[in-house]
Amino acid sequence: MLYRGSKYIGSKRFIFIFRAVLSSFLICCMLSLTKLDAQSRCIADSVVRLHILANSDSEEDQQLKLDVRNMVQDLCYNMYENVQSRSEAETIIEERLPFIIGSVREEIRKKGYDYDVSGELVDMYFTNRTYDNITLPAGYYHALRITIGEGKGHNWWCVMYPPICISCAEKRADISDVLDENTTKLVTDSSYKYDFKVYELYRNFIERIKE
Repeated sequence: MLYRGSKYIGSKRFIFIFRAVLSSFLICCMLSLTKLDAQSRCIADSVVRLHILANSDSEEDQQLKLDVRNMVQDLCYNMYENVQSRSEAETIIEERLPFIIGSVREEIRKKGYDYDVSGELVDMYFTNRTYDNITLPAGYYHALRITIGEGKGHNWWCVMYPPICISCAEKRADISDVLDENTTKLVTDSSYKYDFKVYELYRNFIERIKE
């Protein structure tokens, strides 16, 4: 009986220690996620994404999507001179949007397609995305979304402000233009990719709950 009692007490002690360790681990995870969530919101509040949806996944439509991308880059050349914030950038985008969409629509017609083109500033959810050496965490971002035709094909995305993907710019922007030193390190240091993946799983779980 004493043996059984000692074994029972030992089992209870093990369960207690296991629960304590698990609780500590979960608390640390939640604190880490809370900090990363705050940093991710800071990133989202500082940038404008560019999101282009192709009509379909056919080779011709995917190439057309890339042609539209190149044209948008050309049209946005030096568009953000003296811009200091996301809100200022969005004001300029809204002002130039009719011209951008009209020009894209005309170019598509010249290429022999009759697809309609629409563009709007939206608040949309992105999973983790990597562009060159920059990884942006999952979350909601303001984005200029351009839809070609039915918009059922694979998309192309980038950071429109600061103009990281405007390749024809005289001086290509850097993410550090709008983020502080610590946050810049977060999105450019590959050692944080595991943290971003965990955070993405967390955000995807939250999004499923919302649905």
